[in-house]
Amino acid sequence: MESRASLRVCIIFLLLHGAILTAVSQPKTYFVAVNGSDANTGLSIGQPLAKIATAVGKLTPGDTIYVRGGTYITTAQIGLSSGGVDSTRRTCLLAYPGERPLLDFSSIGTPRVSGSADGIRLTGRYWYIRGIDIKGAPHNGMQINGGWYNIVEFCSFFENRNTGLQISNLGSYNRIINCDAYANRDSSSASSYDGNADGFAPKLDNGTYNYFYGCRAWQNSDDGWDGYVRPSQPVAGKDTMTTVIENSWCFANGYLANGRAGTGNGNGFKMGGGDAKNSISNGDSLRHRMILTNCLAFDNKVKGFDQNNDRGSMTLLNCTGYRNGSYNYAIPGFIRVTSTLTVKNCISLASPGVTLAGVPNAIVAANSWSAPFTGATEGDFLSVDTAGVRGPRKADGSLPDVQFMHLRSTSAFVDAGAAVGLPYNGSKPDLGCFETGTSTSAAVTAVGTPSEFYLFQNYPNPFNPATTIGFHLPSMTRVRLTVYDLLGRTVAVLVNTEMPAGSYAVSWNASGIAGGIYFYTLHAGTFVSTKKLLLLQ
Repeated sequence: MESRASLRVCIIFLLLHGAILTAVSQPKTYFVAVNGSDANTGLSIGQPLAKIATAVGKLTPGDTIYVRGGTYITTAQIGLSSGGVDSTRRTCLLAYPGERPLLDFSSIGTPRVSGSADGIRLTGRYWYIRGIDIKGAPHNGMQINGGWYNIVEFCSFFENRNTGLQISNLGSYNRIINCDAYANRDSSSASSYDGNADGFAPKLDNGTYNYFYGCRAWQNSDDGWDGYVRPSQPVAGKDTMTTVIENSWCFANGYLANGRAGTGNGNGFKMGGGDAKNSISNGDSLRHRMILTNCLAFDNKVKGFDQNNDRGSMTLLNCTGYRNGSYNYAIPGFIRVTSTLTVKNCISLASPGVTLAGVPNAIVAANSWSAPFTGATEGDFLSVDTAGVRGPRKADGSLPDVQFMHLRSTSAFVDAGAAVGLPYNGSKPDLGCFETGTSTSAAVTAVGTPSEFYLFQNYPNPFNPATTIGFHLPSMTRVRLTVYDLLGRTVAVLVNTEMPAGSYAVSWNASGIAGGIYFYTLHAGTFVSTKKLLLLQ
């Protein structure tokens, strides 16, 4: 009896041990190439699969797919369900390093509004998608449909027949980093021709805390960003349907790829809201909490920053509106008594201007149209020439360097803003979306001994797990370079010593640090400068 009991215990142990081994098995890497074959295993670069969908069908949580460069004529929607384990073990769909794959969905068929006609339909959690171009889908280029905690980075969505990237069905906590959406055009029916295709659309029934950083949206037939809500408040009774857009550009929306004006709305950042009063039962109460920082809207057919009947809280900090067709900033309607409107450190130039008349208790301060300022002029800026705004991104996916809408050092808007919790150089924040000193025009090209103190933006940014921080010292100086979290707690001290004049680059490996937003500060004598960095995990 004792031996049989021992045998049973051993069998149970082996079964459990096998299950544990399976659970912690090493993630696999699959390869896909235009010259691959689905008869291959896909487990080596020399035996690639031909289709992404075939590789997806082989995945277990935490696996990775590398897609080689080239054009993939894709005849069916790619569905991404399941996903990773958590933020430390994501399932990945990545461009092979140094290459750029294009997924062309044009051959799927005629334009449709059905979700089955999206190019990529992401319903899972903890996916990481990077470096992929998507065009020609009959519906959205990508739809995050109910997916949570996903990262989409350095991708582009163009010439799709609805929105470039849409978030719906309570999709929440997704991060869209350094992506482009352009020349998307809706033609689903004569009555809505041009009227649905946005660049990015956290709209209708999307969830909360979706975050866009370093993105561009241009020449989409409807709007650049659309936060329109319908048919009901997804998060019932609370102003917690939140979207954050940071360091992003939005231009020429409402115009088509050929430059002709379309029939869509043509707004830049449409912040939310539902239909006009009485058009649906709750049309006058729908709330989308929008937070926009360091955003730039210009040359959109109608408005730059548009309320669109949003009854929720709206926060605009250090934004710039230029030459939009009607208003640069248009928030003329009321908001709910539980909501707030905050507009600080913003600039308006070359349009009918600003209308904020509908919100009597708005917090509006330190803007170019507010006292003591008398308004912005072209002379405040290094350039109002838009050359380069459509240019290629840097190797890490970050936005190209341009002089457009950067303030001259002589502008009254330099060091004239209100402290709003964003990093800045000098004694106070500047107005507008670009802080003086963050352009690379002078500092990057300096040779020999630097003539001034300077702290560079870390590179790459966002990053995982390592990044480099550069700075200039014009003289022998005591230097302290420190990384802080959002609560001001010290995360790492990278430099704490006296250093001679010169140009320096310091690496920080953030392995083991939780993903999120951090700040780094350079103290060099009396010089102090702080910048933001974003760690992806």
